[in-house]
Amino acid sequence: MTELNLPDPSETAIFGAFVATPESEDLLTPQPLSPTDRAAVEALPAGSALLIVQRGPNSGARFLLDSDQIVAGRSPQADIFLDDVTVSRKHCEFRVHEGGFAVRDLGSLNGTYINRERSEGAVLQAGDEVQIGKYRLTYHPSIVK
Repeated sequence: MTELNLPDPSETAIFGAFVATPESEDLLTPQPLSPTDRAAVEALPAGSALLIVQRGPNSGARFLLDSDQIVAGRSPQADIFLDDVTVSRKHCEFRVHEGGFAVRDLGSLNGTYINRERSEGAVLQAGDEVQIGKYRLTYHPSIVK
């Protein structure tokens, strides 16, 4: 019979609460744009924006927001396909709003977070972090008006 090495209950993690550690501080600090990403943002046409995956699967991937409505989700038919079980099939949508974009949750199981706060919807500002499942994306609107 195999003996199980179970952890001491007094040493288990606290679930449901974020406990900051020196290692986790990097996760809380927005990452500066690489020269390549900065050039991509500077080249965006007026009225468009770029979502850049900062953390999670496909880190570094870029998604162009250039339509009136763009759906992000796990469905292969989604405009922004995020292939992970933490993402709902139709998780959220991005819509044009007053020269920029707004995001709205589409009833996803795990929710959509803006700057680490769960949100049903919000108008996005430059540098905002949108979390969709494990994916953390930063929002970069066109600088051309």
